[in-house]
Amino acid sequence: MAENVWIGAGATILPGVSIGRDSVVAAGAVVADDVPPSSLVTGGKADLNRQW
Repeated sequence: MAENVWIGAGATILPGVSIGRDSVVAAGAVVADDVPPSSLVTGGKADLNRQW
């Protein structure tokens, strides 16, 4: 996991997944794929919602 990552309550990050710098994982999200830097992922199977 990189610097400045925010992970919401109840989020599940599966083994082997990397979270990019300055990213946000929403509460309750299930992250099965790598998260790119500076992005927001949300949902039951976390989808890229926004990138800045």
